[in-house]
Amino acid sequence: MRPLLPLALLALPLLAACSRPDDALPAAYRAIDVPRERLADPAARLRGRELFQETCALCHGPRGDGHGPRAGSLGTPPTDLTRASWQRSASPRFVYWRVREGVPGTDMPSWKAFDPDATWDLVAYVLSLGGGEDRAAGAASKLPG
Repeated sequence: MRPLLPLALLALPLLAACSRPDDALPAAYRAIDVPRERLADPAARLRGRELFQETCALCHGPRGDGHGPRAGSLGTPPTDLTRASWQRSASPRFVYWRVREGVPGTDMPSWKAFDPDATWDLVAYVLSLGGGEDRAAGAASKLPG
């Protein structure tokens, strides 16, 4: 019988990746100040929605559910940004990082062409997808400090 300890050690990085704590982000992204007021601002979410429809909906779908027109032709299915488990684990910094850097090994590109304000507007909208308007504000209010 094989010992379970080596398997448990292999599972730890997977569990850490699934929980997506900000501590696992690159240092530059852990240090970013989250603009709480912007995440709570309905106007920011509206600007983010417009940006999402222009640049993200082709893959993630107009509702963010991963069913965009290009979804079937991609090597990796787009994330369902409305899924409750994803929403619970996605911090504002994590979403900002993924928008700016993309997701290696997938079709998700980096969007460094967006200025920080536009990126935060997009973050505000994405975080609102799973729980209505108050989701983005709630995510910002749970940040330490």
